Amino acid sequence: MKKTTTALRWVPALLIITACTAFAQEKKAGPIIANYGQVWEINAPDFKTDTAKTYRAVFDVMTSPEDPAQRNPSLETAARFLNMHAQSGVPQDQLKVALVVHNKASKDLAHSAAYKKRYGVQNPNAQMLTDLMAAGVQVIFCGQSSLSRGFPKEDLLDGVQISLSAMTALIQLQDEGYRFIKF
Repeated sequence: MKKTTTALRWVPALLIITACTAFAQEKKAGPIIANYGQVWEINAPDFKTDTAKTYRAVFDVMTSPEDPAQRNPSLETAARFLNMHAQSGVPQDQLKVALVVHNKASKDLAHSAAYKKRYGVQNPNAQMLTDLMAAGVQVIFCGQSSLSRGFPKEDLLDGVQISLSAMTALIQLQDEGYRFIKF
């Protein structure tokens, strides 16, 4: 009986060590967006990722943190989408991503000088959005929000496209086979 009791004392410790080892894995960014979009690697998923498929995703982004110094996690979702699929073997040319931005997220598209003038800090989203656009992500800004929120084309990051409206861009992209993702 004593041997069994002593052995059972080690069971909780072994369970903790096993759990810690299993969760020791860290999130990582890249290979497409190096500094943003960290994701967990999923080893041997039951539902397999089709690496021959072209993935078209349009993210509808309308919210933004109240703190102007905080990066918008909804925008970073595009980086996570790219990185997780590339890490899982989907070639970058098979990843088509668009961000349609409007409402409170309008401010996140301003270049740093315009952002700093308005909010007193550099735009925390500027570099991430620049990296996303360099990777082929379309950033489309609602023209209605541009006017109603006071963000004209000259205040926007280079590469941001203005559309008639977010609704128009969302319909057109979905007609082109993009899948709607709301954040």
